[in-house]
Amino acid sequence: MQHSNALNRLDRLPVSRFHKVTLLAVAFAYFFEFADINSFATTAPKLIKLWGLTVDQVAYVTSLSFVGMFVGAIVAGSIADRWGRKRALLWTTLFFGLSSLAAVFSWDLLSLGVFRVLTSAGLSAMTVVGVVYVNEMYPSAIRGKYQAYAIAIGICGTPVTNLIASAVVPLNDWSWRLVYLWGSLGILLVLFARHLKESPRWLESRGEHAAADAVLTEIETAVAAEKGPLPEPAPPVAEAPSAKAPLRLLLQKKYLFPTLLLSVLWMTQTIGFFGYSSWAPTLLAKEGFSVEKSVFYVALTTVGAPLGCYLASLVTDRFERKWCLVAFGTVIAVCGLLYGLTFDPVLIIVFGFLVNLFERGYTALAYAYSPELFDTRSRSLGTSVSYGLGRLSNAAGPLIVAALYTGQGYRAVFYFIAGTWMVGAVALALFGARTRSEQR
Repeated sequence: MQHSNALNRLDRLPVSRFHKVTLLAVAFAYFFEFADINSFATTAPKLIKLWGLTVDQVAYVTSLSFVGMFVGAIVAGSIADRWGRKRALLWTTLFFGLSSLAAVFSWDLLSLGVFRVLTSAGLSAMTVVGVVYVNEMYPSAIRGKYQAYAIAIGICGTPVTNLIASAVVPLNDWSWRLVYLWGSLGILLVLFARHLKESPRWLESRGEHAAADAVLTEIETAVAAEKGPLPEPAPPVAEAPSAKAPLRLLLQKKYLFPTLLLSVLWMTQTIGFFGYSSWAPTLLAKEGFSVEKSVFYVALTTVGAPLGCYLASLVTDRFERKWCLVAFGTVIAVCGLLYGLTFDPVLIIVFGFLVNLFERGYTALAYAYSPELFDTRSRSLGTSVSYGLGRLSNAAGPLIVAALYTGQGYRAVFYFIAGTWMVGAVALALFGARTRSEQR
């Protein structure tokens, strides 16, 4: 059976300029994803004053954004399988950048809400494609590390954006729009287009062996010119080409369990993280802190995010990812609860810093772990559906947070968030599969 042996040929490549340029491109997309994902959270306190928004209205916009994320994630799986990982990465990044640019010109809550839903769909779609792309382009032994590196660079978009927001949002009645203008700069990913290669593993899975071989030869030639002669790859394992994966494929026993487990992982991560990050500025402002201070405190806590990704890069290929996720999730639950039990500015910053550090590390680990539970045929579909269901679950999250805050008070919100993280940690501990010895 014809075979281009993409996995083994990529696995024996030393890290080279090709890998570093690919890392930089994906990290650039991640940077503006993380820059844009909390734009509404950082501008909401200002819009409450300018447009007279209520906490419930903020909750509805945030909830609908997660519906957009679900749609984007599901569509991304189909796009990546049909048109390729590279083109899907470029198209989805362009879509969320243009949608964020449109938000600059919002004239009321409805228009801003529509643009935020579209932006969120693009952000989620790009994330799914980026995760799958890195998984398929890097050697198995280091893909977790480079997934974490990409996020470590990309996550800098969160503190940078929060610091920008803390500086520009208070300036005047229109300066909040600059936050969305900043987020739209992700469209500049097109500058990397000629440096990105299509995934040979995707081409191979479609039976396009000549095209896969051509891409592999081009990559190998560049790497050999930089690093010297390459070792022989392991012999191929014959696989029949696979057609586009139908949704019903995930109902097969082989794929159903990992899809359900990862759905729980992404549901608890989404509700737990966005329950914290999307609401912290607004809730602090509601509890008596000024808009300037609430945004500034949250900006300081997000400095821990890049360090969390670096921490993940140190452990992801050294220890079993399942247990790393369990440990990180437990620490987030504890620190998030302590964050909600104090009103001391120093402790708010300290515990918020730790939440961001371990949560971003958790996300980096999850990005590496998720696609490893599927084979090439099901990888994009399984990742997109589980990630999309996770995002969809948080359509209810903001409404729950608003109801808890209104009915039970500030601290009840953080009991809920901590409990959510613990559910995810326990599920992974009991049912999570080991992947270090089964990387594909």
